[in-house]
Amino acid sequence: MLSPFEPSAAKTPMFKKILIANRGEIALRIQRACQELGVKAVMVYSEADRDAKYVKLAEEAVCIGPAPSPLSYLNMPAIISAAEVTDAEAIHPGYGFLSENADFAERVEKSGFQFIGPTPENIRTMGDKVSAKQAMIRAGVPCVPGSEGELPDDPVQIKRIAKAVGYPVIIKAAGGGGGRGMRVVHTEAALVNAVQMTKAEAGAAFGNPAVYMEKFLQNPRHIEIQVLADKHRNAVYLGERDCSMQRRHQKVIEEAPAPDISRRLIDRIGDRCVAACKKIGYRGAGTFEFLYEDGEFYFIEMNTRVQVEHPVTEMITGVDIVRTQIMVAAGEKLPFTQRQINAQLRGHAIECRINAEDPYKFTPSPGRITTWHAPGGPGVRVDSHVYTNYYVPPNYDSMIGKIIAHGDTREQALARMRTALAETVIEGINTNIALHRELMVDAKFMAGGTNIHYLEEWLSQRQR
Repeated sequence: MLSPFEPSAAKTPMFKKILIANRGEIALRIQRACQELGVKAVMVYSEADRDAKYVKLAEEAVCIGPAPSPLSYLNMPAIISAAEVTDAEAIHPGYGFLSENADFAERVEKSGFQFIGPTPENIRTMGDKVSAKQAMIRAGVPCVPGSEGELPDDPVQIKRIAKAVGYPVIIKAAGGGGGRGMRVVHTEAALVNAVQMTKAEAGAAFGNPAVYMEKFLQNPRHIEIQVLADKHRNAVYLGERDCSMQRRHQKVIEEAPAPDISRRLIDRIGDRCVAACKKIGYRGAGTFEFLYEDGEFYFIEMNTRVQVEHPVTEMITGVDIVRTQIMVAAGEKLPFTQRQINAQLRGHAIECRINAEDPYKFTPSPGRITTWHAPGGPGVRVDSHVYTNYYVPPNYDSMIGKIIAHGDTREQALARMRTALAETVIEGINTNIALHRELMVDAKFMAGGTNIHYLEEWLSQRQR
């Protein structure tokens, strides 16, 4: 008898060959999922990634350009041409780069390939923060109080909206992301100028000057709900993750489940996320991101791709998210029900992002890794593409891997993470492992439930 987390005998043909349009640890992660499914994987790479592990392991690999991302990993014609010359049937975008680019998804499908992700329409709707919020309101997902849509140009109307919402407010770019295109406003005197500045920045950074307004929550936590949906209007949520340990809106540590939030509350918000997926016809993997304060969830955005932190969810559910992405893109139904997911939830998992950077100044540290020793032991997983003598290029994000620790309890997961970090040896470059080692013995983090400002406040105190 098959486990509920194993694919049943496929009623639809699985892809024979998939092109992986990404780099780094996620490229290797997708390559491994393809190997499990018996699918050939084509790796694309820039000249800077010629010696990457996944390129060396690939049956087929295509160089798509020089090191700069616009000339390689963001080069749509080069990626589609690589799929054409290798006879790939589908393209997996991973995360970052073109993964949430609706135009790319559209071009992939118009070129005759399957995009392993949501429809271009879904990406467009959820990629614009205003339309995403409106869609969630219609679907019954709770949102942060704020403007009903894009802010008008009239200063009088802007002030009226802010007064109704209540100060402080935050002005956000409709097309923003990653912590960019935001400005907090505490007084009416500063409001109009802040809106104008954010509009100008949004237009320059995202090509979309539209901004909207929300109530600025003072001490929220960042909680997200992982969903999976197929082409047959089936959808499930895979519990929640707490991603509140952030610096400059960038996640540093993630864990699942979120400490000190009741199962009943998670189930209620998870059911609403599933209903929203069905309402908008969502397919593939996605993440609903919320701010959580005083027992209430407030939707902020949806990521229409696999997340960096997906391993902590895999560890507590037993679900292979990347493999399931591929299965549903091929037309298969989800191989599990919500009841089976809920019954399978087990233990606690914590992830530390390992970056090639100074642990406290956060300056990038590219260069050659002279020694690489990964940790092991019960409940420890390492997702990384690096190896001894690997050269970390200066052209891309500084993350070189992730360490994930799972235990029956949060305390056991923390203990295993402390051991794993102590065992890890990376020489030749600087990494942020020293920072993680300190945080794993920090009293407030160990207690659980820190808010999104905690890490920056902790770093500020440490530097005094």
